[in-house]
Amino acid sequence: MPRMRNVLTALLVVLGLAASHGAAQERLPDIGSSAGTVLSPSRQAEYGQMLLAQLRHYDMVLEDPLVNDWLRTTGARLASASDQPQQPFTFFVMRDRGVNAFATLGGHIGLNVGLVLAAQTEDEVAAVLAHEVAHVTQNHVLRGVERAQRDSVPILLAMLGAIAVAAGSSSDSSGEAAMAALAGAQGWAIQRQIDYTRSNESEADRLGIRTLARAGYDLEGMASMFERMQAMSRTNQGGERERLPDYLRTHPVTTTRISEARQRAEQIARDSGAIIGIATTPEGSRTDRIIVGSPLGNVGTGTRNPLLPAALRLPAGAAAPTGGDPVVFGWTRERMRVLSAETPAAAIREYEALRRNGLLGDDQRYGLALARLLSGDYAVAATRFAELLEEYPGDLWLGVSLAEAEVRAGRVAEGDRRFEALLQRMPNHRATVLTYAGLLAERNTPAAGRRAQELLRPLLRTAADDPTFQRTFARVSEIAGDPVRAGEAHAEAAFLGGRAEQALVQLNTLKKRDDLDYYARARIDARIAAITPTVLELRRQGVRDEDLRRR
Repeated sequence: MPRMRNVLTALLVVLGLAASHGAAQERLPDIGSSAGTVLSPSRQAEYGQMLLAQLRHYDMVLEDPLVNDWLRTTGARLASASDQPQQPFTFFVMRDRGVNAFATLGGHIGLNVGLVLAAQTEDEVAAVLAHEVAHVTQNHVLRGVERAQRDSVPILLAMLGAIAVAAGSSSDSSGEAAMAALAGAQGWAIQRQIDYTRSNESEADRLGIRTLARAGYDLEGMASMFERMQAMSRTNQGGERERLPDYLRTHPVTTTRISEARQRAEQIARDSGAIIGIATTPEGSRTDRIIVGSPLGNVGTGTRNPLLPAALRLPAGAAAPTGGDPVVFGWTRERMRVLSAETPAAAIREYEALRRNGLLGDDQRYGLALARLLSGDYAVAATRFAELLEEYPGDLWLGVSLAEAEVRAGRVAEGDRRFEALLQRMPNHRATVLTYAGLLAERNTPAAGRRAQELLRPLLRTAADDPTFQRTFARVSEIAGDPVRAGEAHAEAAFLGGRAEQALVQLNTLKKRDDLDYYARARIDARIAAITPTVLELRRQGVRDEDLRRR
């Protein structure tokens, strides 16, 4: 598995920069400085989706409803505050604990677990994401494609086929062969990535910190994250385990860059009139830096948006404090730590090591409780979550985790009541709905299936691109006695998980049923039409579904 991770990391670097053209032998047009004509927005989105689907197929993406909810919220906050709020973005988490983040075609932005574990605050993570958002809005990725127009870019997508073959074999030689095939391309890609960063990092920093300001994050986050990375580059010298973080290879951090980030933050704060304010809530009070009256337009409130009237301003008293929610970020970071560990037992050992160095913080107590839950120690996990919920009354993350632990510990009625109360408070909260529906599916009764379907149906439109949602909806539809909806959802889950050819086969098989009504047939026909071009493109690149080829 480590070898395959290295192979796919190489592929990720290559595709993130250069997946650029679908015609195998065509040269890209001479486009001058207009990189946007290399690929249409729909073509960019297609390649970005293909990459994400393949990463999912090889289980490199961390799919967790609560983590994904945090990342979607954070990403949307930044994207709406960028220079191009109309640009669609897709944010996802990589299981890898290496410190890295990247932007690729179609507004797809990946964030490694390791980067979140290295950060101390949400503001620091948001600074990196804002930087990557700027790479997208400024067409830096497309400019990389423009520079690569003389290279054999289509061959890069064909590497997916070689990787699929290597993944299907248990021999060491197949993995080595795949690595050898990618070695030249990886070296080429790394050099292009270095060129890309040298020419665009300053612009991405400048626009990224402006996005941070508009979104209401602490502007110090960018400089502090850069300092943290610089410290890592000085201490992480040695073998493979102590190698330089990937992000520092493609985004070099220098003292000058840190200084410039801090100077920009101070300038924005001066221009915007930062003040110190105290926010009081029923749970207590906190002191924050609040920014009002900014020439950037409501810096610190997250309301500056080119699609809104330029004169729109919130009253000074309504200004929002800067920064992310430290409590939710703590839960997020520790949940990522547990879910990215090799096993729940390994995560428990990690927390035991942390405890030997001092008392665990509340966020680490949450992580340890989650590890206990995943290891099957349900009663202990429920007790620990309940203790934390007493300290953080009304916390959604703790409520969902406690409800799950109660159900798994055999206190089903108690857990169900807690889930239903949470859903009354937030009826369509995706993480709550998916967690509860997944537990209902495990009961394998028609009544549980129908209740889960009822919960999931309102999310059919907004969660259509979520493979966890599609897998869950497929299972509960089967239990509820709705085979057509189950078949459609199974096909969507296959497509989102990098099995486009398999999805097409499933849909064509489903279409042959004689009990389809007009609306179901229309839905299936529409998805066949939408998925077919992707399958044809992958076939042209030599990528075929390994399971279908073995039949």
